[in-house]
Amino acid sequence: MDRFFLISDLMVDAYQKDDLFVVNQLANEYLTLATDWNDSWNYGNALHQANLYLGLIATNAREIDKAKDYLIRSGKVPSSPQLKTFGPNMLLAKALLEQGESAIVLDYLELCKSFWGKVFRLGKIRKWKNAIKAGEIPDFGANLLYHALKSGEAIGKKK
Repeated sequence: MDRFFLISDLMVDAYQKDDLFVVNQLANEYLTLATDWNDSWNYGNALHQANLYLGLIATNAREIDKAKDYLIRSGKVPSSPQLKTFGPNMLLAKALLEQGESAIVLDYLELCKSFWGKVFRLGKIRKWKNAIKAGEIPDFGANLLYHALKSGEAIGKKK
């Protein structure tokens, strides 16, 4: 199988091991590889996930402006079967909300409407936006896990 389809699991594994140097390398490689796969069903996933992890690295380094940029980039992606059905990963959005960056997260949620199927989001975006506007950090539930698990890894599985 081509590395483009394997790199996601490698990146998740490195992130779970807190190896941010490797995560950074893999995320940048994923973005580079994606340019040759822009007609693939996985293209949107690659852009979303790579920018998500680069943003988390920036947040960890307290580079909030960079993290905000990566959040917006992770929302400006084409849809994929996974993004359309399950929606975005909200780890970076949550991290930015914890830093008081609600405006950028509200912008991100608007972007997510372009790839997340209306029938699948079932009012989640509206509910999350209302919570954020009320000064709360929403319960993002499983959207903290999507695109942050290795292929075949079950949500709720204990390690």
